[in-house]
Amino acid sequence: MNAELIVSVSGIRDTTRDAAIEFAAEMDRRRVRLSLLVAPRLKGGYRLTEDPATQAWLRGRRAREDAIVLHGYDQAATKRRRAEFAALPRHEARLRLTAADRVMEQVELRTRLFAAPRWSASDGALDALPDVGFRVALGLTGIYDLERGSVQRARVYGIGEGFRAEPWWCRALVMGAARTARRGGVLRLAISGAQLQRPGPRQAMLDAVDLALYHGAISEVYRREPASVRRAA
Repeated sequence: MNAELIVSVSGIRDTTRDAAIEFAAEMDRRRVRLSLLVAPRLKGGYRLTEDPATQAWLRGRRAREDAIVLHGYDQAATKRRRAEFAALPRHEARLRLTAADRVMEQVELRTRLFAAPRWSASDGALDALPDVGFRVALGLTGIYDLERGSVQRARVYGIGEGFRAEPWWCRALVMGAARTARRGGVLRLAISGAQLQRPGPRQAMLDAVDLALYHGAISEVYRREPASVRRAA
């Protein structure tokens, strides 16, 4: 059975957009679609609502069948050294999700897919997602179908956004990606926009994608119906 290849990019904003555009062009040449992890607000006062160029690019990518994934609200730590949704109770998570959902609707990028910053969501956050209309939650080790209560086990191999970016880690990521592709599993690769601006991490991600394709992996994106459910139907 051929592996599935899911490639995601996070941290997309005015200062990383050009690097994301260049990477997307590389993926287009390989016929690999992207899952784009988008947050309405980011550090340094960034607001997606005030960045029409990034909005337009994201809408254009979705029109080309890339996926848009909500990636938190403002990514601010809600507890010391904890990611935004890592320790939230259900009520507080619902408030943040509702605010983020409204912004995404305003900029015509609304989605039913959610990945918490650093791939870490509390039980309360997971419980709140269906309240706001989300259907799929993406965790570090699995893809959760919130409608069916099922999970597709697959870990993320990432650079940046909570993952390391040193040369040894990049090499390990490439080797791990090749092993997963050979076994025919679901290969989830992730890189932050900031790391795409660095030649080493960017090349490691390209190498991982190329090896996966060499081993017959098929490009996919995050979607409302995980592959395990679709294949069982």
